[in-house]
Amino acid sequence: MTVEPPTTPVLARYGWAEAELERIAGGLINATFAVRRGGEPIAVIQRLHPVFGAEVNLDIDAITAHLAARGLITPRLVRTQDGAASIVDDGHVWRALSWVDGVAIHAVPDPAWARHGGELVGRFHRAVHDLEHRYQFVRAGVHDTAAHLARLAERVARSAAAGDAAESAETLELAREILAAAAALPPMPVLPLRHAHGDLKISNLLYRAAPPAAPEAIALVDLDTLGRQTLAFELGDAMRSWCNPHGEDAGRITFDLPIFAAAIAGWRDVAGPLFNDDERAAIVVGLETVCLELAARFAVDAFDDAYFGWDPARFPTRRAHNRVRARGQLALGRAVGAAREAARDLLLSDLTIG
Repeated sequence: MTVEPPTTPVLARYGWAEAELERIAGGLINATFAVRRGGEPIAVIQRLHPVFGAEVNLDIDAITAHLAARGLITPRLVRTQDGAASIVDDGHVWRALSWVDGVAIHAVPDPAWARHGGELVGRFHRAVHDLEHRYQFVRAGVHDTAAHLARLAERVARSAAAGDAAESAETLELAREILAAAAALPPMPVLPLRHAHGDLKISNLLYRAAPPAAPEAIALVDLDTLGRQTLAFELGDAMRSWCNPHGEDAGRITFDLPIFAAAIAGWRDVAGPLFNDDERAAIVVGLETVCLELAARFAVDAFDDAYFGWDPARFPTRRAHNRVRARGQLALGRAVGAAREAARDLLLSDLTIG
């Protein structure tokens, strides 16, 4: 979908009326443009997805100030020339962030890259451990696994009663598999809510340079999801992304235990002592749970055909794409379950891995 760049009046509020803009591809939520002067990037300006309220920029401003004060490289909110944290133009919220030189990767090349990523996440968790902040914007229903599964169960009941056609029958069978796998999940313990990034997929980490350069993770980006959540979901969702290097819709699913071991070793070396054994052990439960939660979300959209974007060059319909995604996350959840004890040992062992 084509997104119009910010208008000249919006850019003028920042003093960038004469700047060059370049669309940055790859983001699935916000539309992002690089702001350049003389060809050199000076900032990014983003049109926020409607799911985020303008108040999220106040949270980003406060928390990145805290991170910077503790020596972390981080994007910082750029205020307008009259001090506004964001601009509303034609019903859309725009905001600007300082430029951080770095590259995003979309799959973990090898365990060394995972270890450096884990160290960066550990530095973030250590930096925010003593943060005192009341969030101005709070996303509703984040990782409400029970609600996602309930929606899927409702679609199953409705579809079964209607006796839908063959395509829905395929989705129905898949949905029942997901619900059965979810019913066998280990229980999630009651855990404290911690300050969290909220979306630690591997592409939200910036590295100094791309492979084949040596890995050096330097900054976390995509900060709209900052908030409080459990460590189980914070790192569980991260490992869901990092440890399946083929991606969610590639048709080949693996849980790469060496990548998990390296990432956890890097994180533990920096931040592990800040968290107790129950929190660390629950990361594996969180990982397995978020795989099946996402499988349920994809399966719901295989029924509804209404929410997730899809690739028409690779799949005949949105439903077909979402079935592949749902099967992939179900397979990943099962692979994590098969490696559950080994992964848990890595989180609780006193040894440094790799």
